[in-house]
Amino acid sequence: MQSKMGVKKTVLAILPAIIGGLYSSVAGASAFQLLEQSASGLGTAFAGSAAVAEDASTVFFNPAGMTFLPSGKKSVAVGVDAIKPTVKFSDGGSTAAAFQSLGKGNGGDAGSIAPVPHAYFAMPINDKLNFGLGLSAPFGLKTEYSSGWNGQFQAIKSSVETLNLNPALSFKVNETVALGFGVDYQHIKGEFSSATNYAASVYQGAVAQGTNPAIAQGLALAAGAGTGLLAGSDNAWGYNFGAMFQVSPATRLGISYRSAIKYHLTGTATFSQTSSTTVNSILGGATSPARGGAIYADIKMPDTLIMSGLHHLDDKWDLMGDLSWTGWAKIPALTFNYANNNSVVSSTPENWRNTWRAAVGSSYKYNEHWKARMGLAYDQSPVPDSTRTPRLPDNDRTWLSVGGQYKPGKDSALDFGYTHIFVKNSPININAGSTAGYGNLLGSYKNSVDILGAQYSVAF
Repeated sequence: MQSKMGVKKTVLAILPAIIGGLYSSVAGASAFQLLEQSASGLGTAFAGSAAVAEDASTVFFNPAGMTFLPSGKKSVAVGVDAIKPTVKFSDGGSTAAAFQSLGKGNGGDAGSIAPVPHAYFAMPINDKLNFGLGLSAPFGLKTEYSSGWNGQFQAIKSSVETLNLNPALSFKVNETVALGFGVDYQHIKGEFSSATNYAASVYQGAVAQGTNPAIAQGLALAAGAGTGLLAGSDNAWGYNFGAMFQVSPATRLGISYRSAIKYHLTGTATFSQTSSTTVNSILGGATSPARGGAIYADIKMPDTLIMSGLHHLDDKWDLMGDLSWTGWAKIPALTFNYANNNSVVSSTPENWRNTWRAAVGSSYKYNEHWKARMGLAYDQSPVPDSTRTPRLPDNDRTWLSVGGQYKPGKDSALDFGYTHIFVKNSPININAGSTAGYGNLLGSYKNSVDILGAQYSVAF
């Protein structure tokens, strides 16, 4: 059995790597939500997530679950999920932007593998109160296409990264009811790049300044295309709470809620320069969206409500169920403005809708050391067909999960799981508001996600 000092040294040694790895970004659940906060839950497709309370990861899913961890002991859970999305576009007749050729292909696989680590700690304060602390990444996204692809003026690289610090308390009301509450201090940063149609901007700007259209067209052809990068970050507060009910010795119910978090991102818009002083003057004009400088964006991350159940069928089988709601409708658009005069740098209509996710799962205990898990889930996408973009070509998805657990001793466990997510084929027909400026991307996406997770947990 590990000593308390040995466990502490192990946790302290890997904590810097966990914090650094939390900035990895990739979408696992619908849109850019990351449910992958526990390898023990991965094997059941996170069915029963707000009721299971099997290890310290309950700090994230339902802080009330700390009441049901091993009595009188501290608990630690440390894990990582490797997520590999496949994002492949097939062109169906896209239209080039004004003054530009169509592009050099479909952009390759825009998905890439990324680790999503997580770490949790829980300890009793007295026989009623427990304290917990979690490090996680609740949201993340990364898509990146090859340069010069058919949709380059709408997207090349898109990245959203979060880091969430979540201290929490649980309170044991009686033998059947437990309550939990936590606060969330969350950091977010985003980066969005694309090719920029300088030709169209210069033509429009030159004509607006009274330049002869023929001369304006010559300037446009000389301007060609450049690149733009919008980057911003912010820190904000949220909260989470939950309750668990041991309605019988064999059945436990749980409900949990994570609040929306409102951000005011600040950062910079950066645009490449051309070799023409005249073109640069037009692009850098006070009214040009491509002038660059300090920017901001207001966005609200969605809230989530989870209702879960756990039933011990017998001494071998456990059954779990989950129904969750996510408030994605809080994101009607993604808009960046210049800080000096509030003019728009870029605005993308999203018109997202609220979603539901349903999951069922089970586990089978072979003996004192081994347990098998399986799960199935259906996850709605908030993205409607009419506003699907190449930055997030999402659609409804089905999870198929398997996993297991090995317990080398009474108070320690190694959990592992694998999930394949089948994503519904996603049509796209979008011009980002202007075919002349951005082209029209027409075709479909074939997407999927593979997730492999492992976690070590111990009570001491």
